[in-house]
Amino acid sequence: MTDSDTAGQEDKASEASANDEKLVLTPSRQFGSWLAEQRISLAFTTYQAGKLFLIGTQADGRLSIFERTFNRCMGLWADGQTLWMSSLFQLWRMENILPAGESYQGYDRVYVPQVGYTTGDIDVHDVAVDTDGKPVFAATLFGCLATVSDRYSFRPLWKPPFLSKLAAEDRCHLNGLAMRDGKPAFVTAVSRSDVADGWRDRRTDGGIVIDVESGEIVAEGLSMPHSPRWHNGKLWLSNAGTGEFGHIDLKTGKFEPLAFCPGFLRGAAFTGDFAIVGLSMPRENRTFSGLELDDRLKKADTGPRCALQVIDLKSGDIVHWLRIEGVVQELYDVSVLPGVRRPMAIGFMTDEIRRVLTVDDENWDTAPAAKGGKKKK
Repeated sequence: MTDSDTAGQEDKASEASANDEKLVLTPSRQFGSWLAEQRISLAFTTYQAGKLFLIGTQADGRLSIFERTFNRCMGLWADGQTLWMSSLFQLWRMENILPAGESYQGYDRVYVPQVGYTTGDIDVHDVAVDTDGKPVFAATLFGCLATVSDRYSFRPLWKPPFLSKLAAEDRCHLNGLAMRDGKPAFVTAVSRSDVADGWRDRRTDGGIVIDVESGEIVAEGLSMPHSPRWHNGKLWLSNAGTGEFGHIDLKTGKFEPLAFCPGFLRGAAFTGDFAIVGLSMPRENRTFSGLELDDRLKKADTGPRCALQVIDLKSGDIVHWLRIEGVVQELYDVSVLPGVRRPMAIGFMTDEIRRVLTVDDENWDTAPAAKGGKKKK
């Protein structure tokens, strides 16, 4: 990897943004220590501000905050080396270009956009990767699960049985995807509507969870459910309209709340016995008004907040948090970066990406010399 003369300067500016009046990130006292103890970093997206944030720890224990701009970035999937992220009309695969054990300007991961698929504005929400390494995502505008295509905007994989056809009408607002054993297992939708934009009429109690294999509805009566995730043998999700995080009892179909969070819940990731969830400030419009969340906030004598919160899955307690105030008011997704201490990423807003170069020369010593050339010695 060659040196970039702007990377360090840009990083200092983005870290300083935590103290800028336009964007204030305030962690709980032990948030950074907890990240270090868990040996993880976090990535989260805000489509409202068009930012990917990478949160880790510096060598001196201070929080490391790194951000890059991607228009309407939403769904995230990560395994530490690879990061998939949806944006306004593309799906990006970002790869860490640092060899194991190496660092670059104090960072142990440098994520670079390597492959981009142009999907068009199909409102991609949750993103995951199956056992074959192929991305699977919620194409919310069409109400289906889909994957990428080398020739077309996307390739449909599955749609709920109650949708009479694939149409770019956002009928049920299918938004969430839970994988199990490397396969799509469950999805969430705000309603079972089969008419254009029909989900908005059922925001308070029309939410459902669907078993992908059988097509059966396994839970209903939810309020704008988001971010279903399979972890430790349970199906967890956010009942965003009530501000509750919990799991679905698949025998009874009942939602079992674990914790109330003061915000509109979207995004969930796990490490051990902890869940990391995203909270957003509700928008002042019909979509987010008139929900039970409003009454729950009044009863708790608090206002909504934008934040990451860490929930102890054993007790339901909020044990750590990162409050976000200023220009960022809504989050969409959050991912855990396992084994990562301090990540950074290369974006498109400057020409930095032109000067960060890597060479795939792993087998160069044994490869035949090119005509007229010599092998590396």
